[in-house]
Amino acid sequence: MNRPLFALCLPAFLLAGGIAWAHHGWGSYDASRKLTISGPVQKAEWQNPHVLIVLPHQNRNWDVVLAPPFRMNARGLDPDMIKAGSTVIVEGYPSTRVEGKLRAERITVGGRTFELR
Repeated sequence: MNRPLFALCLPAFLLAGGIAWAHHGWGSYDASRKLTISGPVQKAEWQNPHVLIVLPHQNRNWDVVLAPPFRMNARGLDPDMIKAGSTVIVEGYPSTRVEGKLRAERITVGGRTFELR
């Protein structure tokens, strides 16, 4: 391979690999244990790669991973609907690696249920 061309392409390969590594699969969540958590949102971060909220459950705060912002918008959700103080119901699967972390499959806000996957 031509060395100057390789040197120019190497950063792009490294960046693509880092992005692929950063966006993980869902294998680290226990799909056999569905949990339902309801309560007021303590914190909401509407950002890529996933919207994140914090919900109280069983005397602790749970970090809940929702869908990416573009998918949330496509499902009819926006940041004004899910913000600190909003009451939600989340159904999802707990992490097998991180205590108190949940991957949400659906969320109910204002009496409406939204599928996130």
